[in-house]
Amino acid sequence: MRLSKYFLPVSKDVPADAAIASHQLMLRAGMVRQNGAGIYSWLPLGHRVLRKIEQIVREEMNRAGAVEMLMPTLQQADLWRESGRYDDYGAEMLRITDRHERDMLYGPTNEELITDVFRSFVKSYRQLPLNLYHIQWKFRDEIRPRFGVMRGREFLMKDAYSFDIDAEAARRSYQKMFCAYLNAFDRMGLTAIPMKADPGPIGGDLSHEFIILADTGESAVFCDKALLDIPAPGADLDFDSDLTAEMEKRTQYYAATDEKHDEAAFEALPKEQQVAARGIEVGHIFYFGTKYSEPMNASIQTSEGDKALIHGGSYGIGVSRLVGGIIEASHDYKGIIWPDAVAPFDVGLISLRPKDDAVATACEEAYVALTEAGLDVLYDERDERPGAKFATMELIGLPWQMTIGPKGVEKGVVELKRRETGETSELPLAEALAMIKGGR
Repeated sequence: MRLSKYFLPVSKDVPADAAIASHQLMLRAGMVRQNGAGIYSWLPLGHRVLRKIEQIVREEMNRAGAVEMLMPTLQQADLWRESGRYDDYGAEMLRITDRHERDMLYGPTNEELITDVFRSFVKSYRQLPLNLYHIQWKFRDEIRPRFGVMRGREFLMKDAYSFDIDAEAARRSYQKMFCAYLNAFDRMGLTAIPMKADPGPIGGDLSHEFIILADTGESAVFCDKALLDIPAPGADLDFDSDLTAEMEKRTQYYAATDEKHDEAAFEALPKEQQVAARGIEVGHIFYFGTKYSEPMNASIQTSEGDKALIHGGSYGIGVSRLVGGIIEASHDYKGIIWPDAVAPFDVGLISLRPKDDAVATACEEAYVALTEAGLDVLYDERDERPGAKFATMELIGLPWQMTIGPKGVEKGVVELKRRETGETSELPLAEALAMIKGGR
């Protein structure tokens, strides 16, 4: 993509109403534009990151055996009355009346709707286990939306819902999602710590939040330092195997949000193992048994011919929130530092002298070579000052910067910079290309 043809409204100014780094940088980098309190338009650069994160989540859900579908943003209030949550949910739910005076709502979550889908089509134990998920926009009317996309009113979520014949089977589904989440966050360059959590309005008796550590996190978190060094289960994990041991690798260590914190248990850890910090919730999983199947009569026929209520779980990842969370975990005073897997472009190609024919030719050759190698390239061929070009590339945080100028052309080299480390090298284009592909 040539920058002269792209829409990238960057700004030098720090917005006065942006209190945290991710909010400031997303506005300055032209990733989002506020439309109202807690509501944003996703501009091209931000949209690319959003879709990269969404695709990683989708791939890990599919690998764990979940099946994608899509549910509407608007739901009938009668389903929520059936579960008993319509009046209990509170003012965060945006309630709507259509032209026929029917009560509707803009969905903050989808347990009722998916349970209705399930009970309409699934009748036998032979159709279980089943895990259905979707990635959809949601709305919660936060009383005080703040921190940009970290606590907005409209947000993109991945919701998965498992259906099982009994508690034992449901816990196996829970373990699959537990491991899938660890893999998804790891692919995004994040260390996400699973912590015991309060189920809140979702309900249930088993719940974990996935927390990334950041100074601007809203929650106080406490954990054993050992949790920071345990690798994700990885791409070779067999989701059809018993995952109890994989889950216990992490749950054996102390980890809790402030709602579940046990000060005595935490203080019993060796001092060097105690991590008391702030954290950002990027995912939340729940097992809630028959909380929804009982009032909504979602049952199946067992192998003995009896009727049994299904046991359910729900599993959420804040896709749009992750954009802000990743920036909070990975930035410096110059701007964003994107992990490779979620970066909007792989390489920023900078021409130091666009009107110089030799430089222009070398840049075009580099642009073609990078693109043909399967890399996403943002090529700044504008007739702007080099300093402004460098500042833009540092701000938007692409993993690699390739700079070509008259001196490099004379020597037959390009300058390659790794944004994360700041290290630079002068080397021939072919070697630079190999380095980029090797470091992805």
